[in-house]
Amino acid sequence: MTTAKLSVPTISCNHCVSAIESELIEMDGIRSVKADDRTKTVTIDWEKPATMENILATLKEINYPAQ
Repeated sequence: MTTAKLSVPTISCNHCVSAIESELIEMDGIRSVKADDRTKTVTIDWEKPATMENILATLKEINYPAQ
C-alpha cells in the first residue's frame, strides 16, 4: 500500500472535505482518504489499480487540484 499527503490549496470548508473524500473513496484501489480544511491537505492510502496519476486527475476534475 502507498500513502501520500497532497497539498490542495482550494480546500476551504467541510463541503470541500466531503466532496473530496466521497469522490476519491469510490476509486478502485483507494483504501482511505482524509481531507483537512485547516491544513489544506489530503492524505490517501491506495494500492493498484489506483495510481497517483488517477488521483491527481480526479482531484483536478472535481476542481480541487493538488500542488
